[in-house]
Amino acid sequence: MIPKLFQWLFGVGAFLSVWLAVVLEYVHVQSSSSFKSLFIIPLPLIVLVLFAIYSLGVIIYRVAIFNNCEEASKELQTQIEEAKADLQKKGFKFDNT
Repeated sequence: MIPKLFQWLFGVGAFLSVWLAVVLEYVHVQSSSSFKSLFIIPLPLIVLVLFAIYSLGVIIYRVAIFNNCEEASKELQTQIEEAKADLQKKGFKFDNT
């Protein structure tokens, strides 16, 4: 199994090598010069912007569906109170600020 970093690096490297071959005309693509200047040359920037939009969408979606764990919160609060009581028994004094 290949680590995720190497998969991303391979994909980006393959994309950039094909893009560079087209831009430097090592590979001849039959298209108008306006298509090349409007789409092919800024293609890495377009892909980067689309990836950023996708990433923001995923983050916003995951934050929106994030579950509150009320039971876990209550359990943690009781454990904190128990720990404070145990420490007070052992002579630790808390600041009430």
